[in-house]
Amino acid sequence: MKAGWRKTTLGETFKVLTGNTPQKSSPNLFGDYIPLVKPPELLDSLVDAAEDGLSKDGALVSRIAPAKSILVSCIGNLGKVGINSIPVAFNQQINSILPDTRSALPEFMFYQVLSRTFQEQLQALSSGTTISIVNKSRFNSIEVVLPPLPEQQRIVALLDEAFAGLAIAKANAERNLQNAGAIFESHLQSVFSQRGEGWEEKRLEEVCGLQNGFAFKSSTFKPYGVPILRISNIQDGRIDAANRIVFFDPSDYRENLDRYRIVEGDLLIAMSGATTGKLGFNTENKVYYLNQRVGKFEPTEKLNKRFLYHFLSTMVEENLRISAGTAQPNLSTEQIKGFVLPLPSVDEQERIADALETLSKETQRLTRLYERKLAALEELKKSLLHQAFNGEL
Repeated sequence: MKAGWRKTTLGETFKVLTGNTPQKSSPNLFGDYIPLVKPPELLDSLVDAAEDGLSKDGALVSRIAPAKSILVSCIGNLGKVGINSIPVAFNQQINSILPDTRSALPEFMFYQVLSRTFQEQLQALSSGTTISIVNKSRFNSIEVVLPPLPEQQRIVALLDEAFAGLAIAKANAERNLQNAGAIFESHLQSVFSQRGEGWEEKRLEEVCGLQNGFAFKSSTFKPYGVPILRISNIQDGRIDAANRIVFFDPSDYRENLDRYRIVEGDLLIAMSGATTGKLGFNTENKVYYLNQRVGKFEPTEKLNKRFLYHFLSTMVEENLRISAGTAQPNLSTEQIKGFVLPLPSVDEQERIADALETLSKETQRLTRLYERKLAALEELKKSLLHQAFNGEL
């Protein structure tokens, strides 16, 4: 440890409060007198507002963190942090480190709580229950370092400058990431809204069949055998066969199941559940069988399957918005068959599909690039914090 630095614990040097929430059965305790901060509002940044608030009466029966306290989530999503610019109330999932400017600058402690060393201690102290919890006594045992105040001021100034630059770089990368996806989506929409000469309109059922899956009985599922694809296996243009695959033994069924076979190149759609509307190609040279509420498209010679995929990726989203608010997302066979498809010649369909896939690959390349940049910026933040609290900055 550097000369003049000392190691202590939160409990030895600071006052720590655990928050509370007034009874919701007393509506007079809630209002807009003071913000009531909850873990989702801890975004590793300044806290100056909250979705909910308390009245004056509510504030009297709650624990209040004075301005420039460090708020730390200690139940559930451990380690989310905020520093408040105004006094706030906070709920029982949060511990507050109250400011003590004789020992530490609040901003210095805010950065230290964000550091890997602090966060690793917090995780190590959590209980082994289903929901991670660090109680107040364990929280108080977390070790922190305290250099002299002038050194703290120097470190805070360096981190403030570095983090401001990183925030700008992150915002630019996020905007570029969003723009990359938006450009592709805009072009995709324009393909089907700005139709060329000679295009026809056809109901999907006129140029494509839709084979529904078979109602396999869960009681007959096996740990091995012939694989079944279920709605959960349909994921964003692909089949996710790495997880949740179940199997069956054909001898358990008297029915002829041939029409439910899925081979390489088949295009599928999930018609119920959390993955409703997801489309996926079977890109592997493997045979699966189709479970209920998964549909397989069987286009005629008038319809290019890749063109159909891109059309459906716009049409399905629109129809899901129409059915939003139902208990469970759902697409019916009749609904899908009734989609009105703008249809150019087969050669034009192939050309459009090729162009869309080229643009899609470029979009995916840019997406990966910006995602890597965002990850690198996050790692740089962690590295700067690590250096700062190991006396290396």
